Amino acid sequence: MTSRISASVLTAAVMLLVVACGGQSEQLSSGPATTADIQATSGKGQPNPLHNAYFGETHVHTAYSLDAYIGGARLLPSDAYRYAKGEAVEVGGEMYQRQRPLDFVAVTDHAEYIGEMYSTMVDGAPGHDNELLEQLRTLEKLEDKQQWFTKYVVSSNRSATPQHPPFFAGLETVKSAWQVAVAAAEEHNDPGSFTAFVAFEWSGAPSGANLHRNVIFRDDNVPEAPVSYIDINREDGLWEWLADNEAQGRRALAIPHNSNASKGMMFPDVDAKGDAIDLEYAERRQHFEPLIEMMQVKGNSEVHRKFWAADEFADFENADSIQKYSDRTFHKYDFVREGLKKGLAFEQRLGANPFKLGFIGGTDNHNGLPSAIAEDSFMGAHGPEDGSVERRREAGVANWIDGKDLSIGSLAAVWATENTRAAIWDAMKRRETFATSGPRIRVRFFGGAELPAEPSDPESLVRQGYEIGTAMGGDLGPTGTPPTFTVYAMKDPDGANLDRIQIIKGWVDAAGDTHEQVVDVAWSGDRQRGADGQVPPVGNTVDLTTAEFTNSIGTATLMGSWTDETFDPEQHAFYYARVLEIPTPRWSTYDAARHGLPLLEDVPVTIQERAWTSPIWHVP
Repeated sequence: MTSRISASVLTAAVMLLVVACGGQSEQLSSGPATTADIQATSGKGQPNPLHNAYFGETHVHTAYSLDAYIGGARLLPSDAYRYAKGEAVEVGGEMYQRQRPLDFVAVTDHAEYIGEMYSTMVDGAPGHDNELLEQLRTLEKLEDKQQWFTKYVVSSNRSATPQHPPFFAGLETVKSAWQVAVAAAEEHNDPGSFTAFVAFEWSGAPSGANLHRNVIFRDDNVPEAPVSYIDINREDGLWEWLADNEAQGRRALAIPHNSNASKGMMFPDVDAKGDAIDLEYAERRQHFEPLIEMMQVKGNSEVHRKFWAADEFADFENADSIQKYSDRTFHKYDFVREGLKKGLAFEQRLGANPFKLGFIGGTDNHNGLPSAIAEDSFMGAHGPEDGSVERRREAGVANWIDGKDLSIGSLAAVWATENTRAAIWDAMKRRETFATSGPRIRVRFFGGAELPAEPSDPESLVRQGYEIGTAMGGDLGPTGTPPTFTVYAMKDPDGANLDRIQIIKGWVDAAGDTHEQVVDVAWSGDRQRGADGQVPPVGNTVDLTTAEFTNSIGTATLMGSWTDETFDPEQHAFYYARVLEIPTPRWSTYDAARHGLPLLEDVPVTIQERAWTSPIWHVP
């Protein structure tokens, strides 16, 4: 059944429900803001026990990442934080400035080669005068850059035994580069207004499989240097390193990304040694990896239309051309929904779930621009590789993806009591997070056997959710009563209206077989379910010649609930919500309209932007 909320009810509830960062949206094509959006506050002051929505970035690279530098990135970590806070920065000779600041950012330069980049960029640093680094500083042609990068980086980093290149000047350069990153985060961290995390990326790529993790520290108690794929070859070694740091009082979590390119290794049946996953593996991975990045510029990892034909919304930023490079052929078990189901089966057998993953977003932007996520102004994310209309339409990012298959990336969001490192990190740790494909959609999701079947208003939904239910990311615990799930979503104030909210359920039966179900819970307009149980499409207002749309369909808010009448108290299960906008132009359609070019025939011309909540798990 569809459910919408009046502006008057929203106004009364907004201070308790949708507190978030103010300012303008990244979206330039939009409808008017709602009353509730206009009245939302900045979230400063006393901690909010009902939690505020904070939006940010947990995956961005600056000039301290070698692949970004060779692509032309010259912004430093401090510049990335300045851009995130709304200051203007220069990229490729042009000035860029956010229309709406972010609430938090983790700059995640590759731990691999940050010492080499310190030598490259800092006059007088050890190794600065190395002949190969002089070449690196003076390369101009894209082809020369690609050849240099392949020779000195790719050929080693994607092997089973990666090594430092011949211009590495020693561990002290790594420590010096790390201090630049730490100092930048300390400089820009402003509790209550803006959170700057100390972070890095461990970029494991055995045999070309993407096993990368972004490592984010809770505070300024950090080691003297990060650990790289050169130091530790597989993810279990990274968890051991994190455990050693935790024993010394340092708290960090790791966020894997691009499971779609993991070649079957992100959600495996065996560990790095080839042994069957055991209880110790499951418990350690769950402890250090509470989240997974749902989507970034190299595609959406939730589902793929090839394996989820029954999911009508699975054809979303599928990034098919990834399969052309490094034998990264897609398998169903490379995608997050299947990984979640496998995790249930492991928990049933072992007593712990190695893939108990909440959802978060990121971009993997290599221009130094955190969350540059507007479809109507996409400039690529990898310097000259995808920085022109021609390259995006006819070429791409070498050894990774065709330009036309690029996504703009996604946005990280948390529900936290205040905008501080501790509060936001703790929200990540408990998985009270959600991801969006770009817009600042806000979504609440609760489950519990005692929740009312029809929530009366957003304020009650949230209060009851915390008092007698479980928030996104949590466990329902044993219950003999079918649980009810309540969900509320609000559009980006300057973005497109909402189409519908769905709940996705996954479960494992007594035989160990996994299953799933997609349920429409709330939708806009007067549409009715068809004979097949499906809700008809919302419609489409996009003008493909001008790349414009109108908010004459859809709605600004949706609220609904669903009771799982097929619930089996003996089964392990998960539930998460997916919120869909009405159709809007894809970035490639904006490019075509702006430059008088024909539409690309082999990628969608419109998309339905969306948000995903972290799951709620039922544990018998």
